[in-house]
Amino acid sequence: MLNGFKDFIMRGNVIELAVAVVIGAAFNAIVTKVVESIFNPLISAIFKADALDSALIVELPGGAALQFGAVIGAVINFLLVAAVVYFVFVVPMNKMKERQAAKAAVEETEEPAPIEQQLLTEIRDLLAQKQH
Repeated sequence: MLNGFKDFIMRGNVIELAVAVVIGAAFNAIVTKVVESIFNPLISAIFKADALDSALIVELPGGAALQFGAVIGAVINFLLVAAVVYFVFVVPMNKMKERQAAKAAVEETEEPAPIEQQLLTEIRDLLAQKQH
């Protein structure tokens, strides 16, 4: 039973998933700070409110309220987070992968070093030509 658990934990997919969760949490902290510290204050200044949650509120009879600002803020925050993730993380990673692929393609086009058997055959043929 313990060996099965050990095999499960040591399986590559579990380790990769754990790393992805940790890295995702770290990226989330960066993206959240960028959105909260830069973009949200700009949006709040445009709508002249402390936060979009308190902007564009429509009071309904009976004390209820439609909070259009909160919905707009959530949509804008989603778009900003997506944009930050794309431009700060995805685009640079794609560029790096393209460079690596191009480098690998160049390395594949180079002739592989001749194996020992081929070299010995060439030496034998050259020696045979010199003797004739």
